[in-house]
Amino acid sequence: MELLSEQFQRELPRLNANDQNYVPQLVSGILAAARNARATDVHLIPGADQMEMRWRIDGVLVRIAEFPGNIAPRIVARLKVLSQLLTYRSDVPQEGRLHGSASDSTEEVRVTTFPTLFGEKVVIRLFAGAGKYRRLSELGLPPDILEVLQGQLEETGGVILVTGPAGGGKTTTIYAALRDLADKNLGGRSLVSLEDPIEVVVPGVSQSQVNPAAGFDMASGLRSLLRQDPEVIMVGEIRDRHTAETVFQASLTGHLVLTTFHAGSATQAVNRLSDMGIEPYLLRSSVRAILCQRLLRRLCGCARTAADDESRMGLPVGVVRVPVGCEECGGTGYRGRFVLTEMLLPQPGDVGRAILSRTEARELERLAVEAGMITQQQRACDAVAAGWTSPAEVRRVLGIPS
Repeated sequence: MELLSEQFQRELPRLNANDQNYVPQLVSGILAAARNARATDVHLIPGADQMEMRWRIDGVLVRIAEFPGNIAPRIVARLKVLSQLLTYRSDVPQEGRLHGSASDSTEEVRVTTFPTLFGEKVVIRLFAGAGKYRRLSELGLPPDILEVLQGQLEETGGVILVTGPAGGGKTTTIYAALRDLADKNLGGRSLVSLEDPIEVVVPGVSQSQVNPAAGFDMASGLRSLLRQDPEVIMVGEIRDRHTAETVFQASLTGHLVLTTFHAGSATQAVNRLSDMGIEPYLLRSSVRAILCQRLLRRLCGCARTAADDESRMGLPVGVVRVPVGCEECGGTGYRGRFVLTEMLLPQPGDVGRAILSRTEARELERLAVEAGMITQQQRACDAVAAGWTSPAEVRRVLGIPS
C-alpha cells in the first residue's frame, strides 16, 4: 500500500536542487499533487533544519514531506512572486492569490505568509473549482433541511444563519444559497454581498470586500450598503457586536440577510448572539433559521465491520464499520466528506419563549428536539449505523457523546 507521502516523493521533479528550474517545478508539482490528492490546504512549516509540508485532506492534516533548510526560503520566495507579495518583507503577515497559469489551473489559490521563529510559514488554500457544489441541492443536505432552507430563501426579510466551526463548509453553503437566488430571480432582486475576503465570484451578485486599513470594515460597510437599495444581503461572517447589531437591524427593514457565525450548535449560536448584546426579541423576531453544520469523513470501500464495544466508542449503535486503509484512500481509511447538519427554527411556542427568556443552550436544545429538530449527534449516529462513517470520526468531530 503506497501512502500519500510516498506518492508525492515518487512524483517530485528529478532536477538537481541547484538547478534554477528546480524550485519553480517543485512548487508547480506541490500544487498539482495537492489538487490530485483532494487537499484543501497546503501547510509549509519552517523548522530549525528543514521545512515540513502537510496537506489538509478531508479536514485532517497529513504529513507529506520535508525539504532541506536551504531550499525553504526559495520555495517561500517563489510563492510570493506568483502571488505578487513583497519578497523583501518577511517580518509581517501577507496575503495574496494565484490565478490561472500561475497555479497551473483555472481554480483559485490563496497564499498567506506568517513570520515564525525559524522563518515564514506559508499556508496555501486551494478553493474548490467553480463547478463544484454550485447549488444547495448538490451539497448533500438532508431532504427535510433542504426543503425548509429553500423555502426560507423566498422570504423578503429576516436572518438566515449558517453556523459551525472553522472548516465546516459554512462558506460553501452560503455561496450555494446565493447562486440559487441569483439563478431563480434572474435579476429581479438586488443581491449584494460584503465579504472578508471574496472567495468565489458569483454572477448576478454585487460583491464587495472590506478594507479595514481604509476604515471600510464590516459594520460601517454594511450600513453604507443598506443605502444601495439591496433586497438580499450576504455578510461573510458576524465577528463582533457592531456587525451583529447592523445585520439584525437590516433584517427588520425588509432585507433578507444571509450570514455565517462560529458556534458549536444551533442553540449555542442563540446564546452566543445573546451574549454579544443582541436582544432576545430581535433573535425571536428576526431569525428565520439557524443551520449548524460540520463535515464528516466518509469511509473508503476498504473499511471492515466490527461489533465490539471498543469500536462503537460509546455510540448507541450496533454493528459499525471502521477504517482500514488502502492505495485508493492513501492509507487514511477515508475518502471524501459529507455534511452533518441540524436546523433550529425559532418558531412560536416553547422554543420561542425559551429564546425570549435567554434559556441556556442545553435546555433550548431539549425543547427544540421536542419540537422536531434532529440534532447533529442523532444524525451522526444514523450515519454510523448506515455505514457512512466510523465512531472514531464522529468522536473526532463532535467530541465525546453526552
